[in-house]
Amino acid sequence: MSNTGYRLTMKKLPPDIRPRERLLRYGANGLSDVELLAIILGTGTKKETVLQLSQRILSKFEALHNLSTVTFEELTEICGVGEAKASQILAAIEVGKRVNATANRKIFFISCPNDVANLCMSEMRCFEKECFKALFLNTKNRVLKVIEISTGSLSSSIVHPRELFKFAVKCSAASVIVVHNHPSGDPAPSKEDICLTKRLKDAGKILGIDLLDHVIIGDGNYISLKESGFI
Repeated sequence: MSNTGYRLTMKKLPPDIRPRERLLRYGANGLSDVELLAIILGTGTKKETVLQLSQRILSKFEALHNLSTVTFEELTEICGVGEAKASQILAAIEVGKRVNATANRKIFFISCPNDVANLCMSEMRCFEKECFKALFLNTKNRVLKVIEISTGSLSSSIVHPRELFKFAVKCSAASVIVVHNHPSGDPAPSKEDICLTKRLKDAGKILGIDLLDHVIIGDGNYISLKESGFI
């Protein structure tokens, strides 16, 4: 006999706490993180309901957004999460990323640092390493391209002006906004961040391509070096 018959499915939960029924009644945005994950998983294990399993998974990773970087191996190490459940979770995460990326492409114009944060925050706040990206704009501040320049500890040796402005010239960009994340979650600029920004600003002046801002992404917050007076 298969193990399926022993699993505690959502059908065996009281109707008032079944995630699917609650979704139909209140809508997806009315469900908790645990309930949404429970719907993705579908079933629990021999010893716990799908809601209990979902709660245990989220507790392990501390917050829902930490699942955005989880690996197949990390998921299957959890008792009760086999290859099928791990695949379901990873597929759901990827769908969310692709939907978000498609939505972000609709933001074509940058008028303030908040526009930059809206474009990059949801993805970059979850990165475990520092990632340095550049937004290349035309004369009307329309985003021509968003390109990842480097990944790793931020330094002038990793983010060299020639790499940044090589792409700017290829895009025929009139100006550039650079953005990177702090995995610590604190967007406060370091001395290296400030020095690099000034170096890129000076290089842009020579080429006639203005560095408009450097936005640092934290965990749900950001800092604009332009607004902070460093540019």
